[in-house]
This record gives sequence, C-alpha cells and structure tokens, in this order.
Amino acid sequence: MSEPITTTELPQDLHPEHHMTSSAMLQDIVIGLSDGLTVPFALAAGLSGAVASSGLVITAGLAEIVAGSIAMGLGGYLAGRTEVEHYEAEQARERREVRDVPEVERAEVDELLADMGLSPETRRQAVAELTADPEQWVKFMMKYELGLEEPDPRQAPKSAFTISAAYAVGGLIPLSAYFVTDTPAKGLAWSAAITLVCLLVFGYFKSRMTGQPPVAGAVKMAVVGALAAAAAFGIARLVGG
Repeated sequence: MSEPITTTELPQDLHPEHHMTSSAMLQDIVIGLSDGLTVPFALAAGLSGAVASSGLVITAGLAEIVAGSIAMGLGGYLAGRTEVEHYEAEQARERREVRDVPEVERAEVDELLADMGLSPETRRQAVAELTADPEQWVKFMMKYELGLEEPDPRQAPKSAFTISAAYAVGGLIPLSAYFVTDTPAKGLAWSAAITLVCLLVFGYFKSRMTGQPPVAGAVKMAVVGALAAAAAFGIARLVGG
C-alpha cells in the first residue's frame, strides 16, 4: 500500500512546483501589463486634455511609470510573502494538532480518505501508513484538508521584479507616441491607436491562455482601457476649462 502512495506523491510534488511557478509568472505578467497599458494611458490622455506641451505629458508619464512600477512590484512582493507566512502558520498549527491530538487528526485523515471513495479496510491501512511519519502526515493534511500547496519562498522577489518590469514595459507603450509628436493632441491620437491595438492583442492572448473566449476578452480589455482614457481626458478638459 505504501508504494502506490509514494509513486503517486513524488510526481505530484515535482509537477506542481514547475506548474505553479509558470502560472505565477504568467499571472504576474498579466497583472503588470494590464495595469501598465491602462493607467499611464489614462494619465497621458487626461494630461493631453489639460496641457499644451508634450514634454509635460512625457515627464508626468515617466514619473507615473516609475512610481507605479515600484508600487506594483512592492504589492506583488507583499502578496507573495503573505502567502508564505499563511502557509507556515497553518503548517505550524497542523504540527501542533498532530502532536497534541493525534487521534482527532487520524479521524480526519480517515474522513478524507472516505470522501475519496476508499473502503474501510483500505482506509485503516492507509491511515496507518500516512500517520507513521509526522512530516508526511502534516503534508497530507495541508494538501487535502486545507487545500494548500507549499509556496516557493523565492517567488515573492520574482513576482516583484516581474510585475514591476511588465508594468514599466506596458506603460512605455502609450507614452512612446508623445516622444515623436509635437503636440499632446497628436500624441494622444497616436497613443490611443497604438494602445488600443496592444490591448486587443494582449486581451486576445491573455484570454486564450486562461481558457476564456479570446475575442470577447480582447474587446473587453480594449473597452476598459478606452473608457479609462476617455474619463481622464474628459475630467481634465472639464477642470481645465
């Protein structure tokens, strides 16, 4: 009975580590790019309705990209650290329960195995096997009772860098038009065209990778970006007269 558990467990431990890292990186890129494309675009559009110098738009846009990149990266780092700390706290609690109330924890293991469809005889043997090693016992409870996978402690700084870099790349796209135009109005026209195309492409591939309807996802992302920019531009014009 112990051999099937071991051979099943090892690939699961190895595969989720690679899969989780890839998914986390993809999620971080999506977060950074989506905000990077929309927030600086909306800011530049708002400034274009209030100022007459492309230089001011570029200066403010670069400042926002730097500040936004740092803030987004810090948010990604804190989220990663929170996940690690939550897992460690739950793991410590499970270890205490295994040590202090082992019979209660064995009953929980048996209940979990019953939910999986194992027969009473198989459950008795499986419970004995699983609870023989306290570390494997805790690991089983973390995964199957709490539904928690052990996070990579190195993921927090990776997320911070990925989100920050993706935000900066996304933010430079709408701002790039202002470097080659002489008025904010022309810059806004080119920025809107470039950014909406990027939002459509990004939304399409993002939706495909996440299993959502790609065309609908592309349109939704483009509409959100356009509405944000239009709102910022309208408010700036209204306030600026």
